[in-house]
Order: sequence, then C-alpha cells, then structure tokens
Amino acid sequence: MTEYGRGPGSEPWHPEDPLYGDGGWGGQQAHVGQQSPYGGQPQQQYPQPQHGDWTQGQQSGYDQQQYQYYDEQSQQQYGQQYTGQDQQYAVQAPQQYQHQGGWEASGTHGQVPYPPDPSDPYGQQPASYGGEAPDFYGTEDAYPPPVPPSRRRPESKPEPDPETGWDPGEDRGEHAFFAGGGDDDDVDDEADSRSGRGERRGKKPVKSKKRRTGCACMVVVLVFGGGLGTVGYFGYKYYQNRFGPAPDYAGSGNGEQVTVSIPKGAGGWEIGAKLREAGVVESADAFVSALQANPKGKGLQEGVYTLEKQMSAASAVQLMLDPKSQNNVIVTPGERNAGVYAAIDKKLQLSTGTTRKLAKQEYRKFGLPSWAQRSSQIQDPLEGFLFPGTYAAAKGMKPDAILKQMVTQAKERYAAYDLPSKAKALGLDSAFQLITVMSLVQAEGKTHDDFRKMAEVVYNRLKPTNTETNQLLQFDSTYNYLKGTSNIHISEKEINSNQSPYNTYTHKGLPPGPIGNPGEDAMKAALNPTHDGWMYFVATDGVNNTEFAKTNEEFEKLKDKFNASSGN
Repeated sequence: MTEYGRGPGSEPWHPEDPLYGDGGWGGQQAHVGQQSPYGGQPQQQYPQPQHGDWTQGQQSGYDQQQYQYYDEQSQQQYGQQYTGQDQQYAVQAPQQYQHQGGWEASGTHGQVPYPPDPSDPYGQQPASYGGEAPDFYGTEDAYPPPVPPSRRRPESKPEPDPETGWDPGEDRGEHAFFAGGGDDDDVDDEADSRSGRGERRGKKPVKSKKRRTGCACMVVVLVFGGGLGTVGYFGYKYYQNRFGPAPDYAGSGNGEQVTVSIPKGAGGWEIGAKLREAGVVESADAFVSALQANPKGKGLQEGVYTLEKQMSAASAVQLMLDPKSQNNVIVTPGERNAGVYAAIDKKLQLSTGTTRKLAKQEYRKFGLPSWAQRSSQIQDPLEGFLFPGTYAAAKGMKPDAILKQMVTQAKERYAAYDLPSKAKALGLDSAFQLITVMSLVQAEGKTHDDFRKMAEVVYNRLKPTNTETNQLLQFDSTYNYLKGTSNIHISEKEINSNQSPYNTYTHKGLPPGPIGNPGEDAMKAALNPTHDGWMYFVATDGVNNTEFAKTNEEFEKLKDKFNASSGN
C-alpha cells in the first residue's frame, strides 16, 4: 500500500489526492507500449534495470545512487541516475516485472490500462528491458529530455561564444551600472538563455554590452567633471573672499549721478552695502577697506549724498567726505530754528522764508509731545524740537517731511529720559521748562565741563531764596534770541528799555520757551547739575573761556578781567 493508503490495482487515483496531477510539469509519462510527447517531441526510452532493490541498490552500469519519486499522474515510480556529466533516466515499473522483457499489467484483467495512441508513430514499439530504444532527443534543435519537478536543477553555465570568445557566465567584477543594463535587461537575457535562443543571437549581446558600458562611462565622466568644476568654482570664490582683493571699479565714476541716503548710526559695511545696491561701488568689502584707509573716514556722517555710478571705493569715500556731495541739512547743537529753516530752503531750492512760514502754520501736524506748550508768548512752537543731527534734504523733497523727521527724533530722545518726572525732581513746573533750561545751558556753555556748572547757575537763580539776583537769570543769550543776533556787547539802556518776556534782565524766571535746540551733552548736564553753589559766570576772553563765581564780589573781579581782555 502507498503512503496515501492506496494499494496496487487498476483503480486510478482520486483527484483530491495531493499528488494527483502535476501543475508544474506538463509532461505525460509513458505507459506500456506507448510513448507520451513532451513539448511536441517524443520521449526517449532508456533501458530498464534488472531485478534488485528498487529503493537503493547497485545495478550493472549504474554506479550512482538511485532516487525514487512518484509521478503525480501515472503513479509510476522512476529512478534517476547520474553518471559523470551525463544524466540517464531509468523508468521503474510500479507493478511486477517479468523476465520475458515485457510489462505485466496491473489489476485483475492483466492488460494495458490505456490503449496506444494511433497517431504516435512510436507507440507500437514496445520498450524492452536490456535493450536500447532510439534517442529521439538527439537532434540539433530538439528539447532536452523532461526532468521530473522534484529533481529539476538550475540550468548549467552557458557556453562561450565561439566567434567572439565572450563568456556570458564569466564574472568580470563589473557593476550592473557599468554593464549598462538594469533589472529589465537581466530578466530578458535570462529568459533568452532559458528558451534556448541565447546562441542564435550571435554577437548582439556583446555589442549591446559594449554600447551600454560606453554610455555609462560617459555619464560617470560628465558627473565627475561637473563635480570637479563645482568644487573648483567654490574653491576660487573662497580664495577670493578670504585672500584675494575685493572687487572694485576703477576711476571716479561714469557720469551718471545717483542719490544715496545713509541712515544715522550706519557703519562702514552698511554704507558700503547701500552704495553697492545703488551701483556706486562694486563691492561693500572694497568700500570698507577704502574707508579704513582714509584718515578722515571716521568723520563720515549720515545723510543724503550725490554720487556717481561705478566709482572706485577710494573715490566714493573721498567724495562723501566733501560737503559738496552732501544733500543734507545738519542741525548743530544749540542752533536756532531760524537757521534750520534757511538751510532747508537752500537745499530744496525754495524761496527764502518758505519753510519758516510752513512751520508757523503747520506745527501741530508734526507730532509734538503732549506736554509741549503753545502759548502766544512763545516765539516759535517748534523751537527746541528740531533735534540736532543730519537729515536728508535732496531736491524734490517737501520741507514739512524734513521737519517731521526732526521733531520725531527729538520726541524719541526726550521720551528716553522721562522728562516730566525729572522736571518735578528739579523743582520745575513741566518738561517743557526743562527743555528751556537745556537750551539755556547749551547757549551759554562752551565746553563739556561748563555745562553742569551752567545748569547749577540756572537752578540756583530760579530759587525763591535767591537774594543775589532776585530770581533774574540775566542771560545775554535770551535777549539775543529775541533779537535774532549773537551780540555779547549789549548796553544797559537797550536792555532796560525792552520788556519782552525773553528779556531775562527785566523778567524773572525762565523765558516763555526754549531759545535753541539742545544737544545730548547739554541735556545730560541739565539733568545732573553740580552742587557747588555757583551763581555767576563770565566769558573772560569773550569767546570760549568761561569762569564761575559764587558771590557778587567774585563776579565783579571776573568782569574786570573781561573788560581788560576786550580793551574796555
């Protein structure tokens, strides 16, 4: 009985048997007196072995181990033998073997279970054991004998091409990329080899491989060359940026003028970047180098400059240091608004008095602080609010835009010091009065050391306990502001005859408003005066040398010194 519970007999296997049929092997096995075709070719019959151990035995002419297997359709047992490089197949009968050289049919009838096929020319030739049947697979184009599924092995190594010497199976260490083929090429070549068409292709595989290899190498060369070019370019740029001179134009420009605005506080690199964007210089690095090489380079200020395109960096620096190239209005510390208005008219090429008239009419639109006073006694509501600095004033601009920049700058600077609270701490009524004190300190002081002493003089004279001057400031600067002059020789008759609130010889306390635009030093001095008891001061040389006194006696001595120096 077989391992699936079926004994010998004529009854065919049940279709549900797992070995029933062969889904992967389409060949039919031979029956007695019949040869089954395989792929359209007759099957070669091989001599059968004699009696012996069919499972594993030694037979005459067989020096290798026999293997047993069951055919999934006919249940005939075959033994496969291997001798050397040739493969031989021996068919073993599943039933009893007769010494007369024939088959004994299985079953009770003792006859062949299937009739021979009349269309098979070889079907009437019975196979005999011990003899040789003709080899029907020996022709040139014949398929190899069928191999049972359980004993199939991978195909043997393809033979080299006799004409070209190309060995398809030789491992030349080539990567698939250099072979020019991809996954699809490999599948096609393998399919051709399996179907037996490899030899009929001739030299085509060799040429295709060479062609693909050449293209692959060209791609590699292009990629590698491009990589070298990229590395070389960036290496050159790195060398130029690190060690080479900065790109720079030659000459003093091409005649095409441009206007460049430089903001306050801009450094050399920022200025150079703006000039490069305007086409003035070729690189910011070249401008920075030229600015550092010029001894006056540190004096370059913010403002609007008229320059030319394609200038060398050195020429651009030299021209920017020349006031003729500057389209700016510069407000100096202590300068009065009248001088600022005149400068704006000149820069914008406006008629004299245009900006002054606009300031008087439109001052409310410029954004003054809320604590700024607008008394009818104030000579100019914008006085003290045009903060010192450099402002762009090129032709085509409007004066109100320039004035608004100045007021905005003053408002920001004053807000940083919290003037309302500081004014109260110093005994003043408002921040507006503190701006007025700052303007007086700026106008009367000459040096940085003078400013703090001058601020103390103002505060001491404003005190109600002041018995030296009875709260009179007696400053020439306030009277000169009223008159629009800068005269230090004012007669007592002239002073006493003028009753303007800006005349501090005849009116106690501070004037109605600031008399100029204080700078940063005067602002700080007014916020932090000395406390040494100073009440008097005299410019003994009439210009720069200011001396201070605490008593009237000391003051008289300083007056005599002034008169002697002036020839009076």
